[in-house]
Amino acid sequence: MQLSTAIHLAHIMSYPLKIDFVSDISCPWCAIGLSALEQALDRLQNEVAAELHFQPFELNPQMPAGGQDIGEHLAQKYGSTPEQQAQIRDTIRQRGAEVGFSFNPAGRGRIYNTFDAHRLLHWAGLETPTQQPALKKALLVACHTQGQNMESHEVLLAAVAQAGLDVVRARAILASDEFAPEVREREAFYTSQGIHSVPAVIINDRHLISGGQPVAVFEQALRQIAASQAQA
Repeated sequence: MQLSTAIHLAHIMSYPLKIDFVSDISCPWCAIGLSALEQALDRLQNEVAAELHFQPFELNPQMPAGGQDIGEHLAQKYGSTPEQQAQIRDTIRQRGAEVGFSFNPAGRGRIYNTFDAHRLLHWAGLETPTQQPALKKALLVACHTQGQNMESHEVLLAAVAQAGLDVVRARAILASDEFAPEVREREAFYTSQGIHSVPAVIINDRHLISGGQPVAVFEQALRQIAASQAQA
């Protein structure tokens, strides 16, 4: 094989990247970050072959049944005023619009516990991994676009159905404690590795991209990681 041909083949080869997307469905920046990441991967489809896995993280693991008024919650947790919260919502809506994710203009009335949603995502990742992204996105839309109650089993099952997954199997999971230990172990693992805010995008178990970054930032980082892998 001529050298020029070898260089050409190396250029068009898609280098594999394992991507762990650590996030919580109640996090608006996770919705923005996922949309941006997917657009970056679409731009790089001839350069990288991504294997995307969704990993659990709970922003509010102690949230009780029934949830909490979101304005009250944000004031208690971050000390933010209603005016500051409104400004942040506007920023989030604008950033979402840039990557094609629609946030409810009125925001969310309440914030809910998301542990059951993480159990379903874990199940999807194990048994039907190709449909795990569809479930993740359906849950994000239910939470941030539709402002639904994310601890409601019926809301979760509607997302399961939308993602084309087995609703009967999902209902049985929700009626039990199945996958609870596994989800807690995964959450503890990422916390022990220093992940305390999300989204946290971990590439090949080595490289971390933090936050809901713009498409160009994800694209540049993934291209650099793939290039360094190609040279290794």
